[in-house]
Amino acid sequence: MQRVAVNPWTWSAELGFNQGELVEGATRTLYCSGQTAMGPDGKPEHDGDLAGQLTLSLDNLEAVLAGAGMTVANLVRLNVYTTDVDALFPHYGLLVARLRGAAPATTMLGVTRLAIPGQMVELEGTAVS
Repeated sequence: MQRVAVNPWTWSAELGFNQGELVEGATRTLYCSGQTAMGPDGKPEHDGDLAGQLTLSLDNLEAVLAGAGMTVANLVRLNVYTTDVDALFPHYGLLVARLRGAAPATTMLGVTRLAIPGQMVELEGTAVS
């Protein structure tokens, strides 16, 4: 598989994401459902704690990736949904650090609410290998 970052501008790479990801020769594609701060028992965790919810959402995304034999390095697309964009920005460095240098094409959207009441962040990804 060959993966090429497409960045007509440099500012996005400095923020930890690419404007586009050109993938050629991929043999497998994993479409991940949105991952939130749900525990193994299917119950929401970290009520009112955005950093805690982001951390668990990342843990859950990584678990789905691992289940397919992939890591965050395989992510080519990451959608971040949040009920409070302003509150998420101070924790954005946590997200970038967990991507460990991967810079998938990313969109952040502010939404009125997520499917599970009390959840403040949801991560949806596409990975290739």
